[in-house]
Amino acid sequence: MLHTHAGVLRTRVGACWPGSRAVFRGHDLHRDLDGINWLELYLFGLTGRRFTEPQVKLLHGIWAMTSYPDTRLWNNRVGALAASARSSSVLGLSAAIAVTEAGIYGGGPGIRAIDFFLRAGQAVSAGKDIEEVVETELASRRILGYGRPLNSHDERLPSLMALTQAQGLDTGLHYRLAFAVGEILVRRKPFLKMNFAALTAALGADLGFSPRQYHLFNILKTLAGIPPCIVEAAEKPEGALFPTPCSGITYEGVAKRPWQR
Repeated sequence: MLHTHAGVLRTRVGACWPGSRAVFRGHDLHRDLDGINWLELYLFGLTGRRFTEPQVKLLHGIWAMTSYPDTRLWNNRVGALAASARSSSVLGLSAAIAVTEAGIYGGGPGIRAIDFFLRAGQAVSAGKDIEEVVETELASRRILGYGRPLNSHDERLPSLMALTQAQGLDTGLHYRLAFAVGEILVRRKPFLKMNFAALTAALGADLGFSPRQYHLFNILKTLAGIPPCIVEAAEKPEGALFPTPCSGITYEGVAKRPWQR
């Protein structure tokens, strides 16, 4: 099979001919797609579909409302530490994006959440009760997107819900299921309130994303918060970000020993 791919690239997503033109999913990038905004182009590249203006506004809002320029956050910290060590800004940003994929509190829960909602949506559409779907899921694994380690109240949800309603996108099956699942889980454990990961994944399912497509959208939702941390760290003295003095370390290992010659 591999020999059929040797020496040639077969693609549906696009190609460029330097000095002539660039084709993006069958459209001339500089003629047919002239004036398209960057997020629309990104979504078109991901899915091959053009999204409506309300959908783009919602997805843009998801990216904007969770970009926190707080250097203490795990991914921002990686980028900022790179700058503090005087590494390349692009290397720092790339590393920060890479660790954004964290399995417990980063992009990992988003994949698990949209996978669950897509399966739950199919089950409910086939006549199953959502309570039964949740029971079945919990018998083998956690449902991610509910509960938050530091504070079970997610400050992003009111803004996201208001934006979703304003764009008329609050009637989707998966969006409604997100709240129904939340009610079931909170009855079991009060701290398992819905968080941003669940509701954004449900919206992604309503907008027709596959898990891979959603992951590639979702992984950039904290992106705008990273560069400010890199810039600020680079402005401080080298190594000045989160330095730990020896007096701040508690050592409980083997005691100091004489060196035997």
